[in-house]
Amino acid sequence: MTDAWRRVQAARDPSRPTAQTYISAIFEDFMELHGDRVFGDDPAVIGGVARLEGRPVTVIGQEKGVDTKDKVARNFGCAHPEGYRKALRLMHQAEKFRRPVLAIVDTQGAFCGIGAEERGQGQAIAQCLMDMMALSVPAVCVLVGEGGSGGALALACGNRVAMLENAVYSILSPEGFASILWKDASRVEEAAASMKMTAAEVRDMGIVDAVIAEPEGGASAHPEAVAAAIKDYFTGALQEMDGWTPEEIREQRYRRFRAMGAC
Repeated sequence: MTDAWRRVQAARDPSRPTAQTYISAIFEDFMELHGDRVFGDDPAVIGGVARLEGRPVTVIGQEKGVDTKDKVARNFGCAHPEGYRKALRLMHQAEKFRRPVLAIVDTQGAFCGIGAEERGQGQAIAQCLMDMMALSVPAVCVLVGEGGSGGALALACGNRVAMLENAVYSILSPEGFASILWKDASRVEEAAASMKMTAAEVRDMGIVDAVIAEPEGGASAHPEAVAAAIKDYFTGALQEMDGWTPEEIREQRYRRFRAMGAC
């Protein structure tokens, strides 16, 4: 088994901690807010207000679910348009009240069903990308499992972005890549290696800023230790940006993304 495919398997581990676990462990006084004020409430995206070591923050997470019933209810973390519009509502609220936005990213991709497309899935993701890029408050994002395509990127337009050691980040799944490129979905291991989707590779390409180490056995075996490491990253990133003006926050985020792919 290639290292890349091993990381994909670890990211997909059904016992891997989800956003719910990390939110409970990292934040105090979390109050979940529901609904997009347009269509409904998507449980694949959870979010609300909380405190991080006493500091008010807005938290948004993509939630896969913790057991079979919960996974089905949350559509295995594949959000509908209302999930992204709920995230947008929370971002706008955070900006109004000058709260940093902290995002926990974990999805194989946005839901691509007929209903989601009819309700404007593409537009909802595009609006997330545009508005998160323009936020005048700090945005810090951590990919904790799968980071699939625009469904993940929609909540990962941060001033600082990190990945857990066994998380992956890619334009689509290895199965989809192999099917499109080679017309052979069985070549998933080769595809995963070719896509350069592991945390170390993504960091080396400048797409994320840091890789958060996982103890032996991974996040599934040590959720408390990994949650503490994520908390340290959130806290350190916000301290780094303390004192930045809204214009400096927007400009740094813009330059960060403009630099990707530059020679």
